[in-house]
Amino acid sequence: MDDSKKLNLLLVKLENLLLRQQGFEEEIKALRDEVSALQSPGYSPPITKTVENVVPTAPSIIPPAAEIPNVTPPPFRPVVLPERKDRQEPNFADKFKRENLVKSDFEKFIGENLISKIGILILIIGVAIGAKYAIDHEMISPLTRIILGYAVGAGLMAFAIKLKAKYENFSAVLVSGAIAIMYFITYAAYDFYSLIPQPLAFALMVVFTSFTVIAAIKYNKQVIAHIGLVGAYAVPFLLSNGSGQVAVLFTYMAIINIGILILSFRKYWKPLLYASFALTWIIFLAWRLDLSSDKNFFLLSLLFSAIFFVTFYITNLAYKVSKKEIFGLSDVVLILLNAFIYYGIGYLILSENKNSVELLGLFTLANAVIHFVVSVIIYKRKLADKNLFYLILAVVITFITLAIPVQLNGGWVTIFWTVEAAVLFYLGRVKLISIYEKLSFPLIFIAFFSLIQDWESYGSYYNTGAPITPIFNVLFLTAAIFIAGFSWIYYVGKKSVEQPVEWPWMRQILTYFIPTVLLLVTYLTFRIEISNYFNTQIELTKINTTPNAKTNFDNYQYNYNFEKLNTAWIYIYTLIFVSLLTFVNIKKLRIRELAVANLVINLVTIVAFLTHGLYLLSDLREAYLSNENNYFVISSFNIGIRYLSIAFFALLIFQCYKLMKSGLLNIDSKIMFDSLIYISLLWIISSELINILSLSGLTDSYKLGLSMVWGIYSLFLISIGIAKNKKHLRIGAMVLFVITLVKLFIYDMAYLSTISKTIVFVSLGILLLIISFLYNKYKHLITDDVQKEN
Repeated sequence: MDDSKKLNLLLVKLENLLLRQQGFEEEIKALRDEVSALQSPGYSPPITKTVENVVPTAPSIIPPAAEIPNVTPPPFRPVVLPERKDRQEPNFADKFKRENLVKSDFEKFIGENLISKIGILILIIGVAIGAKYAIDHEMISPLTRIILGYAVGAGLMAFAIKLKAKYENFSAVLVSGAIAIMYFITYAAYDFYSLIPQPLAFALMVVFTSFTVIAAIKYNKQVIAHIGLVGAYAVPFLLSNGSGQVAVLFTYMAIINIGILILSFRKYWKPLLYASFALTWIIFLAWRLDLSSDKNFFLLSLLFSAIFFVTFYITNLAYKVSKKEIFGLSDVVLILLNAFIYYGIGYLILSENKNSVELLGLFTLANAVIHFVVSVIIYKRKLADKNLFYLILAVVITFITLAIPVQLNGGWVTIFWTVEAAVLFYLGRVKLISIYEKLSFPLIFIAFFSLIQDWESYGSYYNTGAPITPIFNVLFLTAAIFIAGFSWIYYVGKKSVEQPVEWPWMRQILTYFIPTVLLLVTYLTFRIEISNYFNTQIELTKINTTPNAKTNFDNYQYNYNFEKLNTAWIYIYTLIFVSLLTFVNIKKLRIRELAVANLVINLVTIVAFLTHGLYLLSDLREAYLSNENNYFVISSFNIGIRYLSIAFFALLIFQCYKLMKSGLLNIDSKIMFDSLIYISLLWIISSELINILSLSGLTDSYKLGLSMVWGIYSLFLISIGIAKNKKHLRIGAMVLFVITLVKLFIYDMAYLSTISKTIVFVSLGILLLIISFLYNKYKHLITDDVQKEN
């Protein structure tokens, strides 16, 4: 039967029911009128007429299904009954019921659920307080106390079982309370009074635990497990007498946890697992961290921490694996917390014992092996989805990562972390295992900071004077593997085109972080090797100037000229490096972001060389000219390295020109490049003038020489500005000429002789006249230039 026929039938049935309802209302009204008449005074019974049936006797209008025409049903219009006073009361009741539905549910929750649980907890606490009071005041014998305790528990249990059929929820709460009472009575009978032997006490606890598990499953009530099992954790503390029998306490807790483990194969009650997990580790940590140095409990701590770890590990996996369900975020967090809490406790225990410190690396590796075995079992038997396998394997990788710095030191740690980060990044990005890519992110940063720490530690080692072979040393090997690993990560990241699903912000950070770190580490690696070479050369020049002295102290002399050469070679290396970087980007990479970085790095390098670099080269010249040290000979290479540096500086200027012509920079670079090249040229010429005058022994003439050179350079700039229609060069020339005149009148005049003053003034005057002549002769070009610019 199609939907239209069904709808027609329902509409017909509804009409029939409405007609019957009206009949019932008429009959009810007649009965009420008759009752009212009987209750009124002076009533005389009327002649009764037989009312056979108020209900309409019309024949049923429900046709057979076969006779229902297959037509589109009319839109449904609800039948509005006439308003009657006798209908107001039920309508008000229905309205009241709807308005108070939520309130009734909340009241039901409090009355039937919450009050019973609070009551049973108060009852348990009351029994415990009363028992403790009776114990402290020796009101009854220990055996009587235990018998009465068991009697209370058994009576409560019997009462709960009797109520199960009619009041299941209330019965479940009573069962849980009875179990908790049984737990702490057994604990007290063994631990406090020694009335029962240890095997019997533990056997009883196993029985109670088993009963709790069965009851929780039969009732299908989590409250039984919560009050019966988790509530039992409070028993030792309620009845504690400070005996310090931690072995008994932890055994007791282990039995409870095993009960929860058994439950986990049938029920996945997260609150129960969370409560037992938190209580167990909090109690254990509070005890372990409070131990004094003379009470280590070494084996006991290792044993029970391992038991708790394994129990919760299996508990967290049991239900999900048996049902082959997907693990959620909370499940993953619990697995990781359990693993790392146990590792942290084990690390603390082993590190506090002087005989087991060497086992820390082995312990870390053992954790990795445990998780690896679990992951293999899950994978081979297909017990869960692949995400769980990848998660546990990630934990394996994490512990292997931790084992390296625990057991090894120095560059080997950085090498391992770099290789591991590269492998995980490849698996995550290419094989699309997202958890491995996430694990590679922190390893990338950790490997970088580990390399920095290696540089710092090796720097202090080199400063001790131990000779180190350049290139062929552990530090360079570490940096080389780091560069190779990060290059691989950068290559994989550029080749994989999949859109990021998770953590896109981290991928965005790494897009800039990895190439930046790669360039920085590459630059610093060879720079450090240069420094190490010259540090070794300084150490090799060590001479004891007082070998026959009768004092306990030797006087050593070193050739510190190598320190200046070291800095000069670092400048040369920096000029070469940034030039090559710019060249590679222009010819091969063509990356706009890198082009901007090239420009900034080049400008910083140029400014550093023109200021500090040229000053350092002047120091090398002065060291060569003075050569005051009688123990060492300083060669003319102190002069030759100057021109080598200037040659590579010119190479960098040329690469800046190529960069500005490459189209990678979205700026008008003509004025910028002209300013850069002409300022650099003036700076180099001025420095070289001072250098030549110093080598010639005319050190007092540099003031006059600089003024003359700056004036001639101003004329040169104006000539270029007029010839090439570059207004900024002409303005720059005028500014330089003004600076020259100010320098002449304020600074030079006080130190120049009469002849020198005459030469300077005549020369500058002639230059000014030449400049004026050029402006007048080529004024039409300048005017045209201005018009073009306007």
